[in-house]
Amino acid sequence: MPRQARIITENGCYHVITRGNQKQLVFKELSDYEMYLSIVSKYKRKYNFKLYSFCLMPNHIHLLLEVNNPYFLKKVMHGLNLSYTIYFNSKYDKVGHLWQDRFKSKIIQKDEYLAECMKYIETNPMRASLAKNITTWRWSSYVFKLENNSLIDELTI
Repeated sequence: MPRQARIITENGCYHVITRGNQKQLVFKELSDYEMYLSIVSKYKRKYNFKLYSFCLMPNHIHLLLEVNNPYFLKKVMHGLNLSYTIYFNSKYDKVGHLWQDRFKSKIIQKDEYLAECMKYIETNPMRASLAKNITTWRWSSYVFKLENNSLIDELTI
């Protein structure tokens, strides 16, 4: 059965999820989280997308991003996933796929679901019992917003 076509739109805002193959860990050390965010920063400059929210979990990633070209979403995600896979496989002497299937994305209507989606993403570590509260998970946009980190874009509705 063919896979469902991805819905893309001009200036689209998307909740993107990428999972580790067979739910394997994609982040094993603190330096892995740091490398992934460094790669995100590189691709933000290259494709000029806005990152409103993210959460890096041990075996998957959530991003809430807005692209200004409907075809940039797949380019951004291909670049992020490929770059991080090359890093990970080299560091841990692995070969093959790191990610399960292609990334999943859901288009978000700014005025309807955006705030709820951001809350869902940033509270993910609490639901998974990885953090007691939203401020203790270092690899979430919530902490980056508190620090006024430039990786996160301010949302204007």
